[in-house]
Amino acid sequence: MTITTRTKLLSFGASLGVLMAISGAQAQETIKLGLSIPLSGTGAIWGKGSEFMCKKAAQEIAQAGGVKVDGKIYNFECLAYDNKYNAAEGTRVAQTLLNRDNVKFIAGSLGTAPVQALQALSERQGVVMFTTAWGSSIKGPKFPLTFTQMNTALEIIPPLIRYVHGLHPAAKSVAMLNPNDATGTQTEGVSKKVWTDTGVKILSSDFYERGTTEFQPIAARIASLKPDVVDLASLPPADAGVVLRELEVLGWKGIKVIAVGTGIDGLKATGGNAIEGVYMGAAITFDGPTATAQQKAINEEARGVLGESLNSIQIGFYDSVYAIKAGIEKAQSIDPKKVGSVMSDISFTSFYGNKVDFYGTDAYGSRQQMRLPVSITQVQDGKLVEKSRIVPQGN
Repeated sequence: MTITTRTKLLSFGASLGVLMAISGAQAQETIKLGLSIPLSGTGAIWGKGSEFMCKKAAQEIAQAGGVKVDGKIYNFECLAYDNKYNAAEGTRVAQTLLNRDNVKFIAGSLGTAPVQALQALSERQGVVMFTTAWGSSIKGPKFPLTFTQMNTALEIIPPLIRYVHGLHPAAKSVAMLNPNDATGTQTEGVSKKVWTDTGVKILSSDFYERGTTEFQPIAARIASLKPDVVDLASLPPADAGVVLRELEVLGWKGIKVIAVGTGIDGLKATGGNAIEGVYMGAAITFDGPTATAQQKAINEEARGVLGESLNSIQIGFYDSVYAIKAGIEKAQSIDPKKVGSVMSDISFTSFYGNKVDFYGTDAYGSRQQMRLPVSITQVQDGKLVEKSRIVPQGN
């Protein structure tokens, strides 16, 4: 897919087009929402689901009467481009969105390296940017227009590892594997500290290049160390499944952890039965008592388009649209700088069903992290089971 080609989710896009035509008589203008996401490669399912959720939120808002500012009504339009999960393509996407499409609100961006490329322009040009990127280097008071739309390494990894270690106190060693990019290196730093703090010895911490298809040598090295735990912290589902399958072939049997594990479908496609027992920190289950009727309905619609359930990465692109709406209406302006200045003071109803505000002063120096629940899940008998749900505290 080229940079100038926008992905088309045909069945959903058609219904959205009909809706926008109906509501267009009321809406006086359209606000473009940019998306910098992987739409090809092993992270493509994250990107495609993210676009789906942005469009779903825009559809709901249009149906409910749009965004109201000083007597005018606006609707949202989601513009998605493929950043291929790397800095070079991320730069091209950034230039396309900001300089060609004149986007003033980024409703979501995925991948620390491409997000860093986008942020270099967005902050300078006064554009509000929402991101799922895990790197703490993109947060803080010097980035006043950047906001995080999902839980990141600092929110997920500490409670996940402590929970797993509490269930398996006899575990004394861990082998870690991450992609060799900004996401992987920054995630590795957080994981390494938490494992060390729990008293677990780190036998190895390796990196691999995105696009790798042969994981047997990597798995052989890990298995030879005989770790009690294997931590595939920030691997996308397709890669993580292959690694777990190779470890099973080699006879390794231990505790499996994937902090960014986003669901069972993508893992099972490449890992088969080897994914049994894995603990994840970014997956959501929709068949338990905590799932609402709305969540179940939207998830079923998404499964029909994507072939698998939604996860917390994709949900962030729904929540960001509602956050932008809340910010615009509080500021009573579509000027992104004015909207950004009030964003840390707004709250909105999240896809998770609860009111969400922003926090993060303690960790990052400013309130730019959505206060979202951390769901710890495990694969049990081939199904995803929620084990714990934690609501973050702090300022």
